[in-house]
Amino acid sequence: FALVISDVNMPDGNGFEILDLVKKQYPRTVVLLITGYGTIESAVEAIKKGAYDYLTKPIVDDDLLLAVERAGRQQLLMNENQQLRQQLENKYSLNNVISQDFKMSRIFELIEAVADSKTTILMTGPSGTGKSLLARATHFRSPRRDKPFVEVSCGALPENLLESELFGHIKGAFTGAIHDKEGKFLAADGGTIFLDEISTASPAMQVKLLRVLQDRQFEAVGSNKTISVNTRVILATNQDLAEEVKQGRFREDLYYRINIVTVKLPPLIDRIGDVPLLAAHFLNRFRVSHDRSVSSITEDAMQRLQSYHWPGNVRELENVIERSVLLCKGPQIDVNDLPQSLIQMSRQSSQTLSFQQQGLKKALEGPECAIIRSALEANHWNRQETAKALDINRTTLYKKMKRYGLEDEALQMGL
Repeated sequence: FALVISDVNMPDGNGFEILDLVKKQYPRTVVLLITGYGTIESAVEAIKKGAYDYLTKPIVDDDLLLAVERAGRQQLLMNENQQLRQQLENKYSLNNVISQDFKMSRIFELIEAVADSKTTILMTGPSGTGKSLLARATHFRSPRRDKPFVEVSCGALPENLLESELFGHIKGAFTGAIHDKEGKFLAADGGTIFLDEISTASPAMQVKLLRVLQDRQFEAVGSNKTISVNTRVILATNQDLAEEVKQGRFREDLYYRINIVTVKLPPLIDRIGDVPLLAAHFLNRFRVSHDRSVSSITEDAMQRLQSYHWPGNVRELENVIERSVLLCKGPQIDVNDLPQSLIQMSRQSSQTLSFQQQGLKKALEGPECAIIRSALEANHWNRQETAKALDINRTTLYKKMKRYGLEDEALQMGL
């Protein structure tokens, strides 16, 4: 039901019991309580327990109709919030992280295993590989999905502002602090906080973070009051933290505190077989959002996309596809619709190999391995289809897979 109207005093119970039952079993139902013995205390109790309104007898028709009308709007708002939350869950679902690469499959399995725990997760990998997207997917895969997900880019703020941003401050804590401010850790209480670019945190900030991770406690800037939170922490960096520890730029104790579950995201060049999938996904998204009639990507353009080294990773591919959708004048994205820098670099990478003081046979091993892996990924690791695509027999393919360790990769994937 959308609405329950209940008296507080009844022969076989009371309205507060009904209120508790409705809030527990039917949280989207709105409750109005009516009583002939209204007090401020009972009204406060009703609101605290979740009643939308509390009316006293004798009931005036107009007051009741107005309360019902407001309750209807509240119920509509709750339904809209539920729909928006469902849309967010669908958008950031792990199923929407697009990949057919075995390395990403391993990552998905790891996320599935730890999503419902409270453990801290460290995500590493180059910029643009999707660490933020995967952090959100982890949150929405967990029991905390109905609580806040808060993202903070540590590298975007100076140290003094970062401390206030994370832990909050009280009025007068520093010049310009004209009122109390709630920090991101408190805002994420019960949910998840994602700390990106954690390697940029100063030594002093690292000490404070270590305490929060150990005790889930902190003090706002300028305050002596200790605040406790139940916040799940996911961190990310594009730096090698082990090397940062060796160089004395990152605390060793903090490193071992956050290095419990590590998710290492590979650069796009290491999963080049995902480029067609990702490109098609971005094409469909931007075709709809920009109201364009572009339907596909030509074979020549796709070959250029797959031969490019993608220093900006998935984010760069997304930007390239959006640009191409906007500039494309035909039904298909062709080579000329791609950025000139990408065309030039993909041409160079496909035509140029360095000698590096080694024999021809040795020099060709790297490109040959990359081509075979790409063909296997494009054919979902089906040996027969891959051999056919490469125009070699299956025996030759098996031998080369064994030589380059690709057979071991296939066995690890259960293929």
